Amino acid sequence: MPILLVVLALSVLLYLWISRRNSTLTRTCRWRLDTSLGTGGYRCAACGATTRTDGRPPRDCLRPDRSTLP
Repeated sequence: MPILLVVLALSVLLYLWISRRNSTLTRTCRWRLDTSLGTGGYRCAACGATTRTDGRPPRDCLRPDRSTLP
């Protein structure tokens, strides 16, 4: 029985690690399609970052580094 609990705990930790590794999207990023940027252009409603993709919303946060802002 203790071995089963250890295996279950390791499985949960592995799942959480893999799911976190695939996305750096934070809660503050809200990507919206922006047609003024052209086809596949997206703008973040939270920080204003812009990017172009192949039609799917971005998964990464592109927020500018606060240390470089004036």
